[in-house]
Order: sequence, then structure tokens, then C-alpha cells
Amino acid sequence: MKLVLLSGGSGRRLWPLSNDARSKQFLKVLREEQNGLESMIQRVWRQLDRLGLSENAVIATSKTQVEMLQSQIGKNVSIIVEPERRDTFPAIALAASYLYSIDGTDREEVVGVLPVDPFVEDEFFARLLDLEDILKSSTNDLALIGVQPTYPSEKYGYIVPEGEKLNNNVIKVSHFKEKPKSEDAKLLIERKALWNCGVFALKLNKIISLLEEKGLPTDYEELLVKYSLLPKISFDYEVVEKTRNIIAIPYDGDWKDLGTWNTLTEEMRTEIIGRANKSWDSHNTHIINELDIPVSVLGLSNIIVAVSPDGILVSDKEASPRVKEVVGNLEQRPMYEERRWGWYRVLDYTKYDDQTEVLTKRINISAGQNLSYQYHNQRREVWTIVKGEGVLLLNDVFRVIRPGDIVEISVGIKHAVKAVKDLEFIEVQTGKQLVEEDNHRIFLTWDEIEESIFIKSK
Repeated sequence: MKLVLLSGGSGRRLWPLSNDARSKQFLKVLREEQNGLESMIQRVWRQLDRLGLSENAVIATSKTQVEMLQSQIGKNVSIIVEPERRDTFPAIALAASYLYSIDGTDREEVVGVLPVDPFVEDEFFARLLDLEDILKSSTNDLALIGVQPTYPSEKYGYIVPEGEKLNNNVIKVSHFKEKPKSEDAKLLIERKALWNCGVFALKLNKIISLLEEKGLPTDYEELLVKYSLLPKISFDYEVVEKTRNIIAIPYDGDWKDLGTWNTLTEEMRTEIIGRANKSWDSHNTHIINELDIPVSVLGLSNIIVAVSPDGILVSDKEASPRVKEVVGNLEQRPMYEERRWGWYRVLDYTKYDDQTEVLTKRINISAGQNLSYQYHNQRREVWTIVKGEGVLLLNDVFRVIRPGDIVEISVGIKHAVKAVKDLEFIEVQTGKQLVEEDNHRIFLTWDEIEESIFIKSK
């Protein structure tokens, strides 16, 4: 069985910790087995790995999430990068073309599709293998996992059964009802409908055949080029709703979508993360503080206080799902990002009357990691080294850098750095246009860099 994990989302519902670059699945707020903190994607990947399922998994995601995925679960994961965001059907179709044309997966192989961030026990993922067995031993086209509703939610889709259960606790699906009103949801629950967990299993052939019917390439490289021709539509609407022969199996364990502050805090197992404290009469109040300034709460219960470089949220927990109402139109650059080499935090950004921009970052590069060899046409940079040790490459010349050193990088100067020990520095960028597009990369890895310099020196 092959697995396609979908990693997307803009991160608005868990603002200010999540943003366009750091969606909810990357927030390290869950307690892991050794009592450290881990993210949702790290938890899910650990569970899949424990069951031997991670080896056959690929992750479909956007360009903005690639480095954070590599930072949190390793660089050996197969990642399918969407050229642009076009909803779940295009993402799954692209992943299917990769499995078919690059990985060499047989068209009769069962493929499971699931989000990267469900909060479940290991047994949930074991049920994926049951879906594979059902599809291989029957004529059904699509198999799902449903969970017993605990209340008439308007947030989830409902799997409506057709008659009684079949053998092995299998449900024949009549139809779906996507996000019904509360009164309709009550009636669906009376009909023994299940919440749709967002898990689909089907044979690879179904997706490949659909691409062929639409006159689209089944070759991965070709589909990348023609990705914009794929319909911008969800997998639910394009495939699930048009499929007639569907079955589902119930999952009896706990299942949660930790997509809002009130649901996420239920599973945090600690009420304070970061530099914070609260009074004895502040009950069921959670504080998450990513800044190095103290946060205190007095006499307030059932609230969430979230503090990050992107902003500050103080909300009643029941009201927290409405956070998009107040930040939905808030446009700003991500103030914190994890990358393949470490992380950075924006300390200050200023734009002056003459249109000159100044951006100050605190950058941390993990030992053994490096920034790519690159140059900029629109800005100059000044680095002040404050911690650790590294090797700097400036216009093909190597030198060692340590705390107290200052590095000046003018426009057009080629530069890279590798951390010997965890390296931290303050970077001040100055220019008329401080944008990511001005990072002109020459080489990515340190091996490529050293090989190039060695060849030039011969």
C-alpha cells in the first residue's frame, strides 16, 4: 500500500503561531514520549514509522513548506512539490503521477490519502491496512474511514450509510453531506452517519484513468509543466461525490482535528509553554509564549494567550475558532520560519520615506548545516556573529568566523556559511526591495560548494 499525505493550509486558525510558512502541523506544542515537545506532523510520522508505513509514503505540499518538512522529519522523505496551490484534487493527481511514472507503482496498487495532522492513536493508521484488504477482495472503488460523531458539528463532512452494516463491520455508503447545519447534523446522526476523517483509499488506476480521460499527462514531469490545466477543485467534489461504489469502516478510537485553539489546548498536557505564569484562580487557561519577554495572566479562566513574532492573541477558548474573522485580511511577511538549516526570527522591519527598507533577523544555523552559495542584486547585508563557530565563503575565499566577528556583504558578492558548532548571528539587510526573489542561488549543498572551489583552484 502506498500513502499520500497532504500538507497544506495557510495557518490562519492558529494565528499568531501559525502563518503562511508555518501551518498548524508544524507547531511544536504537543508532548512526545520523552516529555519533549513535538509537532503534529512529527507525531504522525513517528506513528507511521512505528507501523512500518512511512517507507511507502510521499508528502504532497507547497514550495513554502518543503524546508520545514525536511527540518522536522528529515531530508529522506519523498516530497511532491506543487508548482502552485490548486486544492486537493490536483495535489493528489500529481502525487499519483509520481507514484506511477517515477516510483513505478502498479496501477492495481491501493493508495491511501490522508492529512498530515490527525490526532489519533496508532490503531487508526493500522485501519488503513484494513482498507487495502477490503479493496483488494471486493469490487468497491473507494474506501473511507469514519468516526462516531460526539455532537452535531457543522465543521465536518458526514458519511451516510445505506442500510445495515455488511460483513466485517463494513458500511455501504449511500451519500455524503458536507458541513451540514446543526439541525441537519442531528438528523444525520440519528441515521447513524459518521464523521468523515478525510482518509481515502482507492486503486492507483482510478486516478491515472481520470487523468487519461481528461487528456492530461500521467507522466510526472509532464504534469508538472501542465499543472495549471488541472481543475482547481477538491478531491471530495471531483472524485468522491462522483463515485458510486463506496464503502467505509468505522474507527472506534479517539479522533480529533486540532485545527483551533480550543481543540489544540485539550491535548497539550501543559498549560504554559515559554516565559509565562498565571495566578492560582486562572483555570483552564493556556499560555504559549515564543518571545523572550514575560507574560502574566491574572484571574482569567478558559482563555488562550498566544504570543509570537507575528502577533499576540488573547481569546476566550470557545470564541477562538473565530480568529480568522479578525486576522483574515492581515497581510504581513512571516516573522518566524524553520528551514532545512535551522531557523530565523524577524526582529525588526522598517521602511523609510525614501523607500529604503531595513530588515533585521536573528538567524540560527544548526551544526553541520549551511546556507547556500548565493548573491543579491538589491540589498547589502551585515552579519554580527554572536554564538558558535562557522566557515564563511566570501567570493570563493574561505575563513573561520566566531562570536564578535562582523561580516559585510555588498550587492553582488557571493557568500555562504557552514556551521561547525550551532551558529547564531544578527543579520541586517538594507536595500530598496527586500524580497526572497533576490536570493540568487549558485550551489545548495556544502559538498557542491567545496567541489566547485577545488576545481577553480586547480
